[in-house]
Amino acid sequence: MRLPGGTFSTGYNQELAIIRTRLQWVLLIAFLLLMVGLPLYAGPYLLRIVCGIGITAVAVLGLNILIGYCGQISLGHAAFVATGAYASAILTTKLGVSFWLALPCAGICAALTGIIFGLPALRIKGLHLALTTLAAHYIIMYAISHATNITGGTAGIQATRPNFFGISLEPLKSYYYVILAITIIMTFFSRNFLRTKIGRSFVAIRDNDKAAEIMGINLASYKILAFALGCFYAGIAGSLWAHYAEVIDPDHFLLTHSIWYVGMLIVGGMGSNAGVFFGVIFLRLIEVMATEIGPILANLPLLSVGVAASFAQFIFGLIIILFLVYEPRGLAHRWEVFKTSYRMWPFPY
Repeated sequence: MRLPGGTFSTGYNQELAIIRTRLQWVLLIAFLLLMVGLPLYAGPYLLRIVCGIGITAVAVLGLNILIGYCGQISLGHAAFVATGAYASAILTTKLGVSFWLALPCAGICAALTGIIFGLPALRIKGLHLALTTLAAHYIIMYAISHATNITGGTAGIQATRPNFFGISLEPLKSYYYVILAITIIMTFFSRNFLRTKIGRSFVAIRDNDKAAEIMGINLASYKILAFALGCFYAGIAGSLWAHYAEVIDPDHFLLTHSIWYVGMLIVGGMGSNAGVFFGVIFLRLIEVMATEIGPILANLPLLSVGVAASFAQFIFGLIIILFLVYEPRGLAHRWEVFKTSYRMWPFPY
């Protein structure tokens, strides 16, 4: 980890610490206080945007483990989010299981599904693996759409808001704290995961799987584990989304969502937790902006309603192309460049 000038490590505990300087502690505490107090001064519209960002960030953190850390391509992440969402909804609505038990169960169900569809990664990689995960999306969504007695089919299924020691979290302001807490916990584990033996093995496989195998890393077990962990995060995000939306159906988990998850990683920067949040926040704000501008464009005489409706998709695609060409390492790299230049000022030479 890059440290500011004058900050040195004198022991292993200091080297492993995530927060090192007093300024970092102050900024972290101020940010947490800001997020905790957000429902007190934010309106429902802003609160829904922040909740959506938190849930999406959890899903993209899982995809970052799979693609950014281990280098395994997946284009079916939205289907694994759907697996967790429906598992949580079925457990709480039809079986009467508590949300706090259904939440990890949703992650486990998604992880087991990810293991099944991650088995082809033992023999194939690259474009062929991407096509396999693409097929997984259609298989999972077909099963959800046609298992009417269990999932409700295209009509959807309800998922009520949870209780906390008898206190209903039905208001959005109350459920916001659940999303915030779980997002922080999942981010913490993802941040520390890279420094474990498994995390380092993932990076070795991503950089050169043949060299990793020669060094004694079991490619089969670690690739399967990468799919399990990445899909576990997706299942947790799906559970949060199900009880946030309260009614879910297959239209909530489209293939385009999987593509935008990958796009968020590209824009933010693969292999970086900060990049996950940069990408999610950036594209979500662009989506909000495009939603506001779309009706204005529809009223222009030279543009049709169809052009205005596809404005958001056009902007998303254009942004991803520009980042691939001009900043392939994403916003996280720009952030590191900014911090380095800031720390070196006024001696940039």
